[in-house]
Amino acid sequence: MADPAAPLAAPGDELPPLTLPVTRTLIVSGAIASRDYQDVHHDAEAAREKGSPDIFMNILTTNGLVGRYITDHFGPRSVLRKVAIRLGAPNYPGDTMVLRGTVTAVDGDTAHVRVTGANGLGHHVTGTVVVTVPVQAPASEDRAGTR
Repeated sequence: MADPAAPLAAPGDELPPLTLPVTRTLIVSGAIASRDYQDVHHDAEAAREKGSPDIFMNILTTNGLVGRYITDHFGPRSVLRKVAIRLGAPNYPGDTMVLRGTVTAVDGDTAHVRVTGANGLGHHVTGTVVVTVPVQAPASEDRAGTR
């Protein structure tokens, strides 16, 4: 169990990378889950007609993956306070995206993390995430006075 008195993180800390295969299933299911029915996210022929070589990931799926990356690192009690991302190179099926993060600031139980996600074409996503990890009282204090 982690020491509750231990610091959340320190500026300059690097999060371990997360490697994600970009599959058709991920792209289509992410679009459906986020109710984004634009044909360029599920119909390869329609995507080509609109100038794209294939279907591509939508921003809501990317946003969810960035959130997952941060909460996987900071734990199940972490709360995303702000996610500000910008898309760059598209995520096409068959590629791989690698998410990386660097802590840029820490204030008590809140950390600011610079996030990038790169694929074979370059940076798919760049941005910042603000995450809070509330300090939990020891179990003996949680129930004090409740009986």
